[in-house]
Amino acid sequence: MSPATQGAIVLTATLIVLLCGAPVAFGLGALAIVFLLIFQGFGSLQVVAETFYAGLNDFTLVSIPMFVMMGAAIGSSPAGRDLYEALDRWLYRLPGGLVISNLGACALFAALTGSSPACCAAIGKMGIPEMRRRGYPDEIATGSICAGGTLGILIPPSITFILYGIATETSIGRLFLAGVVPGLMLTGLFMLWTLFDIWRRGFRAHAPEFRYSWKEKFQSVPKVAPFLAIIVGVMYVLYGGVATPSEAAGVGAALCVVLAVLIYRMWQPRDWWQILRDTTRESVMILTIIGAAVLFGYMLTSLYLTQTLAQAIADMHVNRWVLMALINLFLLVCGFFIPPAAIILMTSPILLPIIRAAGFDPVWFGVVMTINMEIGLIHPPVGLNIYIVKAIAPDVPLMKVIWGTIPYVLCMFLAIVILCVLPTIATWLPDHLMGAVRTK
Repeated sequence: MSPATQGAIVLTATLIVLLCGAPVAFGLGALAIVFLLIFQGFGSLQVVAETFYAGLNDFTLVSIPMFVMMGAAIGSSPAGRDLYEALDRWLYRLPGGLVISNLGACALFAALTGSSPACCAAIGKMGIPEMRRRGYPDEIATGSICAGGTLGILIPPSITFILYGIATETSIGRLFLAGVVPGLMLTGLFMLWTLFDIWRRGFRAHAPEFRYSWKEKFQSVPKVAPFLAIIVGVMYVLYGGVATPSEAAGVGAALCVVLAVLIYRMWQPRDWWQILRDTTRESVMILTIIGAAVLFGYMLTSLYLTQTLAQAIADMHVNRWVLMALINLFLLVCGFFIPPAAIILMTSPILLPIIRAAGFDPVWFGVVMTINMEIGLIHPPVGLNIYIVKAIAPDVPLMKVIWGTIPYVLCMFLAIVILCVLPTIATWLPDHLMGAVRTK
């Protein structure tokens, strides 16, 4: 049987298994074992355990549960509420100031958690009811939170960047830096659209004479400032060469837990149990997906499927931007059905040789790939953020939530186009702070 035929069978079976709703880790692991048995016999099973273990035998992976713990500690405390209230008091006079505040809170919370669902849930629980209470249209209230939550996987520290760095052996520090400016740019695009849409509708949430005093504005700062200091501290030790990503994540997690206890008086055992439970559950899920994806990748490589696909794309002899457009379309379609972690771990090793052969920067491509994953988070049928928001506002029709995300999806498409035209938006900061990478 030719590699092309084998590849078609593997692709079809993989889509069927994942679309049936099977857990990603168990689905990928089972597919890898079954196809190794079918095409290479029982002798191939000797490497299954070793390959799975090798996928997890990486010190960099220690940073994942640490960053997850940072998010759990912040998400289990009222920190999200305080971020939201602080920004609302400073931005309330802007048209759609409450929506702008929510998007800003999502961006700041993203820098604390690195998780899109956590960001969406934490800010959405406060923001959506408050926006609806003040009369904002439901599609704006829900769509903005869906979109703002996606910033959790783009603005560093990002678990998505860690997975991409591990899968492609790309510097995680460079990836984190590369996500800063595009993350701010995408946040700005979200805010600009919101300002325009609210202005177009002629909507005001506050009476013209309403004012927050300077005292009320500054009262909101003290509880938020320590967590922002943690962001600055983690970035400094990470990019200043003081510590590795794993060490920086460990210190950041410890400080977030300590601040959550000291500032919000989280002394009760149930509070600690919730942090540890959420950390363990999400970390085990991610690490199991990593191990299974490595095993799945080994199966693809041993059957020469990745090599055949890469060669077929190389033989197309198309313009490199046409190639990039096809890759973006492929990632976009994958994002409609498969979670970001699985896509990155399955496709990055296949796409990386193609990207390098076409002359694209792997760090830049990591940012573009992540924005594609963001689109999948607010687009059905997977659309995890959509269902989180639907759970927060169950009386809002699902189609209204989906229509509310469409303008923000278009903003993400625009961001990808801008990055393609001006790739230095992603590469300037890592090159400036860490030095340009010399190509051989």
